Parts: sequence; structure tokens; C-alpha cells
Amino acid sequence: MKTQLPEDLIMARTSDQPGQVTENVDLFMDSLYEAIILVVIVSLIGFWDWRSALLMGLAIPITLFITFGMAHALGIDLQQVSIATLIIALGLLVDVPVVAGDAIKNSLAGGQPPLIASWLGPTKLITAIIFATVTNIVAYLPFLTLPGSTGEFLYSLPIVLTCSLVAALIVATVFIPFLGYFLLKAKPQLPIEERRKQGFPAFYYRVGEWGINHRWKVLFGSLILLAGGALAASRLKSDFFPKDLSYLSYLDVWLPEDAPLSATNEAARRAEEVVREAAQEYGKVHPGKDGKPREVLESFTTFVGGGGPRFWFSVSPELQQLNYAQLIIQVRDKHDTNPLIGIFQRALDDKVPGARIDARQLDTGKPIPMPVEVRIAGEDMATLRQEAEKVKNILRATSYAQRIRDDWGEDSFSVKLETDPDRANAAGITNLDVAASSATGISGGQVTVLREGDKQIPVVTRLRMEERAQLADVQNLYVYSMQGPQKALLRQVSSVDHEMQTETIRRRNQFRTITVGCMPEAGHLPSEVASAIRPQLAAFANQLPPGYRMEIGGSEEEQVKGFKNLVVVLLISVAAIFLSLVYQFKNAIKPFVVFAAVPYGIVGGLTALWITGTPFGFMAFLGIISLVGLIVSHIIVLFDFIEEKHAAGEPLKEAVLDAGIMRLRPVLITVLALVIALVPLALRGGPLWEPMCYAQMGGMICATFITLLLVPVIYSIFVLDLKIIKWGAASRPNSEVE
Repeated sequence: MKTQLPEDLIMARTSDQPGQVTENVDLFMDSLYEAIILVVIVSLIGFWDWRSALLMGLAIPITLFITFGMAHALGIDLQQVSIATLIIALGLLVDVPVVAGDAIKNSLAGGQPPLIASWLGPTKLITAIIFATVTNIVAYLPFLTLPGSTGEFLYSLPIVLTCSLVAALIVATVFIPFLGYFLLKAKPQLPIEERRKQGFPAFYYRVGEWGINHRWKVLFGSLILLAGGALAASRLKSDFFPKDLSYLSYLDVWLPEDAPLSATNEAARRAEEVVREAAQEYGKVHPGKDGKPREVLESFTTFVGGGGPRFWFSVSPELQQLNYAQLIIQVRDKHDTNPLIGIFQRALDDKVPGARIDARQLDTGKPIPMPVEVRIAGEDMATLRQEAEKVKNILRATSYAQRIRDDWGEDSFSVKLETDPDRANAAGITNLDVAASSATGISGGQVTVLREGDKQIPVVTRLRMEERAQLADVQNLYVYSMQGPQKALLRQVSSVDHEMQTETIRRRNQFRTITVGCMPEAGHLPSEVASAIRPQLAAFANQLPPGYRMEIGGSEEEQVKGFKNLVVVLLISVAAIFLSLVYQFKNAIKPFVVFAAVPYGIVGGLTALWITGTPFGFMAFLGIISLVGLIVSHIIVLFDFIEEKHAAGEPLKEAVLDAGIMRLRPVLITVLALVIALVPLALRGGPLWEPMCYAQMGGMICATFITLLLVPVIYSIFVLDLKIIKWGAASRPNSEVE
């Protein structure tokens, strides 16, 4: 096409979403490869046996291949959500094979032949493995119920996770026994009585024994830690969806409603100059690797008189308006976008007068016109204006609220020609005659068409410039009747009135609604502004006249809607997990012991967000919900060991602590694998995936200690003190356990 265009016409690609998709997919695939390598290294360190590490190294690719096949059959494409889901699922994928491989090693150490041990080890735990898998599946599947664009965005997450968990179960029951028969060799292993006295298991046994003997003190201390973690979590900032890490950002340039296109074009041109100057200065302050100033901007695209085509899913194009311009900025390094936004905004505020310019980053969630919005609905426009000014004053009193405005705009000066119906009727003139004559005199009216070759040139008549230079001259115009010979001076049948008029009146749910909004200062979140003005807004809402109401919009409104949907998902997950646990244990009380560890994991995840300074938003909430299934699946296998020891007739203390010793290595390997696998995604996934990764990492680290230490304590309280769970002859009435 370039060969057919004029030489001075430049054709450039200003937005390349296919290129961005390719880059993001490559980035996530690199994170996936790194996560697999790290998980294998963790397995090698945990088992300290190259055969076991090789078994895990073979199990992971087989599981991923099966997952890819199942996802492809279900129509799931390879994109950032599905790849990130695989990274998140790596810890889950390792859990079941690790448990199965460890069971084979224990059977071999117990003297079983390789052929028997290969199927006996996983078979003994098959019930616990299946229920642990089902628990994780029912924890994620309710995400399919999320409505709207958020549900569409996350649609592949529960499906890919379910596929990966089913694939891991297949690998653990089919491939792990087959591969374990050839790879794993019998190694001498100390009996459980000796393991209680040597090494790290001995330390764990002593700590666990002390905890059971002082169980109420331990429980009370854990509740204090839980309260402290909850206090730290209450200080979290909230941000529903973070800004996207992208090469693109954009400027919205608004002029007064009556501004001509030439003024808008001049303001956009001046904004371009200011942005280029600020970018050059930024390149000097942040030089390249060679120490020389670097080029920051890649391209600059300006649309005057309306918005450009949709170049990002969360940016809605503006309609054609003479007072609006949009400038799309593309940088060479996407990590420069975030710091540059604040620099651009300050420079534009100082150097472009007469225009309202917003420098904005791309959102990762639903389009939100203004991050902080307060809507006032009523009937009388003057009253709405007055109440809106009160809200603006509240926002102006907040130190980090900027660019405060309403969506009705400023009133503009208007001139109205009012017809006197009595005089017009007496003169034989109608309103249509007055409108037609005045419009023809000022703007002109077409009377004929002049043909010149193949062109038609309209002939328009109107008053001379000197005859319409002043508004009073219009009143000297004669008005002619369309239905007769009557005529009259315009001043005889009409009068000219001047007033300020609202150009834009918006309605919401059939009520006139004015929306006051603002932008947070660079480095602050919309939730901080909303929290600062909440007491004043409550007082403002109470003083509104009857028939008027106030609503909160912006990101807070979307956050409330999104969190309500996630609470529904959480309730469905908890109910499904509880029912599966009741079916597994044939007991309605034991599931409560399992769920007792969940709050500690949740607080651990929230504390991790507070330590890292990450706001709590939709993705962090999603990570917290997924913790429920992760924690419960670990405790299920622990309970299976406890029930096995109980059936063998062991006392309570030995049963719960021996189960912890048997699960010590698999739990530590699985949790460490999950945490390490999330590191590449947390570092490279951008602000969208960071909150979810940090929540899961902190929650699982905390839940690991809770699973191994606090669950035996809580179980002992239910058996010895509350006597809700029956232990048979093994339980003692006294508070100390022999």
C-alpha cells in the first residue's frame, strides 16, 4: 500500500495489540519454564534424592501435556490467563505426585517389593488424594458464575485449573506407580519411634507435644496472632483493578463547550509540545546503559474533534465533539509509563492554559470515566448545581484530589429570540415565519443551485456583514409570512433575551443526575480519596432536600459489585468443600476442625499484601478465595494419616504427631514448590497478577505452620476437652496426654 500512497504521507502502526499479545504470551511462557525448573530443584532439595526429583521432573511435563490436551478439547486458547493459571497450578500439580511418590518410598522402606510398593503406596492414600483433588476443584469452579466482563476475562482460569488437577490425579494413579517402579529404590528408613528422637522430626515432635499439653494457651496465643494479623490487614489500601503495564497511555483534552475546532487543535498541538519536552527531560534524568540521554517516546497520535478508534478494551471512544481531542502516547519501555503519567500531568497543568487535560493510564478492568465519582439525582437543575458545588468543595479540601469537575460542564452564554404570540397573531405571523426569517438573515438560506460542469454549487442568501454585525441589527429584519402578504419588523413581534444555559443535561434511571468526579494525585489510590471524604459525604447526604439522593460511583461502586460477586463465589466454594468433607469423614464435626486453619491462612495472605505494600483488589480477593481449597486439601491428607493411626490403636498424641511427621516432607515440598513457582509470575506478571501471587504465597506459608502445629492442637481440644470427636479407648480424661 505504501507504494500507492503519496511520498509525504506517513503510514505507521500506533497501536499493535497482536504484538503486545505475543510479547505477553512469551513472557508468561518464560515464567512457566522458570517455575518448572524451580519446582524440580525444590523436589531435589526436599527429597535429597535424584531419583525422586527425576520422578517429579517427568511427572510435571506429562501433567502439563494432558492439561493442554484437555484445555484444547474444551476450546481454551493459549493466552495470559490460561498460562498464568498453569503457573498457579504448578504447586497443586506437584502436591498429588509428591504424596504418591512419598507413599511409594515409605512402602519400599517398609520392606515391600517394588511391584507391590508401586501400587500399594498410592492406593492406600487414594481416597485422601481424590478428595483433596475434589476440594481444590470445587474451590475454583464457582468462578464460572462471575458475571460480566470480569467473568469472561477469568473464564479460562477455573477450567484450566480443573483440567490440571484431573491430569495430576491421572498422573499420580497411573504414571507415578509405573515410573516409580523403575526409578525409585528402597532406602533404609528409621521407624517412626526413632524418627521422633532424631533430626528435625524430633524437634517437631517436641514442639507439637508441648503444644498439645498446653493446648488452650497455644490456641489463645494463636488467636492473638490472628487478631494482630487482622489489624495489619485492616490497614490495607484497596484498588479494584490496577493500572495495566503497557506501552500506551493517552491524554483527554477538553475545552469549553462552545470552543471551535481550531482552538481544540491548537490546545492539542501545545499538549504535544509539552509532552515531548517532558519526555526529553525524563530521558536525560534517566539515561540509557551507555550513560547518554535516551529516547523515551516511540510515537504520538492525535485525534481532534473526537476520539480515535477503540485501541484498548477499557477505553471507550468519545463521540465527535468540536471541543475534544485525544492524544495516544506510545513509549519504548513500558516500565516508563507509570512514572511518566505524573510528570506529564504536572507539565500540562502548568503550561497549557484554557484546557482541561487528563493524562491517563490504561485500566485492566471495566471502563471507569472517573476513579472517584459522587452522583446527585433530582429534578431542579439549579438545586443540582448548588449541591454539586458543595461536593466539589469537599473534594477541594482533600489534599490529594485533583482535577475536580462535573459531567454537565460550565454554563454557556446563550441568546434567545422570544416570540410574542399576541403581536405575531395580530400581524399574521407564525413562529415558523419568525424562525425561518431570523435563521436566513443570520446563517443564510439556500435559494437555488448553480450548475458548473459536473458540480452543483448552492446559492445562499443572508444579510451583509455590516447588517448582522450587532445583535440589535437582527431586530431590524423583516419577517414575511409564508401564507400571505403580511410582513412585520422582527422587533415588533419578538424580543431578545440573554441567559446562561446548561449545554449538557444527563439522566440516570430517568432522573436528572449530575456527577462530580476527580482524579487522585499521582502516588495515591482512588480508595484513599474516597476514605478521606466519606465522613463529609455522609453529612452531606443527610442535608439533601427531599426528593434528592446521593450515590457513590467510580471505582468504589465497581469494587462493591465485584466483591459481592466474589463473596457469593466464596460461599459456594465453602459449602461445596464442607459437603465433600462430611461425605469423606462421615462426620459433621471434623470439617470444622479442618476449616479452623483457614482464617489463619487468609490473615497470612492479607499480611503478605500489607508487608509488600500491595493494594487489596479483585485479584487479591481471588487469591484469598483459592487459599481455602489449598489449605483444606493439605489437611485432608493429614487427617487420613491420623485416622490410619487411630485405626491402628495408637494414643491421640502419638497419632496426631506421627501423622505430622509422615506429612512433614510432602507438605514442606509442596508448599515450597507452590511459593517458588509463583515467584516468576509475581516478578513478571505485572500489577494484575502480583496481588494474587503475594496473597497465595503469604497464605500458604502461614497455613503450613498452622497445618503442622495448630491442627493437632485443635484436634486434641475437640477430643479431650470438648469431647465432640470420639477417640475410643485412646482418649484420656485428664488434660495431659501420656
